[in-house]
Amino acid sequence: MKNNKLFILVSLTMVCLAVYLFKTAPPPLDDGLKKRGIQLPVSVLFNIIAEENNVVRSLYTKEIVTQGKKSGLKFSEEWQDNEVEAGPLPALFLRAVSQALEKKSLPVSLFLGSDFPISSANAFDGQQTKAFQKIKSDPSKPAFFYDEGIKRHVAMFPDFAIAAVCVDCHNKHPDSPKSDWELGDIMGATTWLYPDETLSLEEIMQAVGVLRSCFKEVYSDYLQKVKSFALPPEIGEKWPADGYYLPSEKVFFTRYDEQASQHTMRILLAEIQSK
Repeated sequence: MKNNKLFILVSLTMVCLAVYLFKTAPPPLDDGLKKRGIQLPVSVLFNIIAEENNVVRSLYTKEIVTQGKKSGLKFSEEWQDNEVEAGPLPALFLRAVSQALEKKSLPVSLFLGSDFPISSANAFDGQQTKAFQKIKSDPSKPAFFYDEGIKRHVAMFPDFAIAAVCVDCHNKHPDSPKSDWELGDIMGATTWLYPDETLSLEEIMQAVGVLRSCFKEVYSDYLQKVKSFALPPEIGEKWPADGYYLPSEKVFFTRYDEQASQHTMRILLAEIQSK
């Protein structure tokens, strides 16, 4: 038993290092992966991708949008329109990631919902409504359940107002049903869906790789849009806190990798050690 655990831990460490040093596009999903290695509950996948998402959203919101607005960058709901010289707001960055995920073969779905949504498409429904009320009463406990209607395992994590830009946007938006948001409020929940009850380590790492590729795709689209501006910011090593700059994809995701991979390794090791 001890040798088996040691083998698993060593294998896990190697897999996590592969994620940390991830430099290429993820390979196609392999249906035979489930037949190899240990099986972990889907909650492990949900906890990992929720943390990965928290890292990229926090980095984008605080270091790109908040600091970017101070240095002269603009962000808008209409950022994808040709005539608009702006980048995506944090919620729209997440929406773009969700849309990118839909195009992948990975059976993971992402949804950002709220009980006070600007768009009715983001309103909670059915079990999600009840689950969100429990989250609001105890934000330390995400909601996990199986939805018989859609045949998917569901995980809901609280979505906090982490920056003034989030609060200001929702409070001033003409379609917002709530105009008194404050920093730290639970504005909604990031909701993830997956069909299977368990996954192998390989499948979890594959999912992380695909999600990261979606993050990179959306940020790359933003950088491409920026290049069309009449006065584009310099893209390279510097960040908006330094002035009218944007970090390159490599610079942005190097910082992201350093933070996210630590969370991923911690969650996986804790799960394995508990068995």
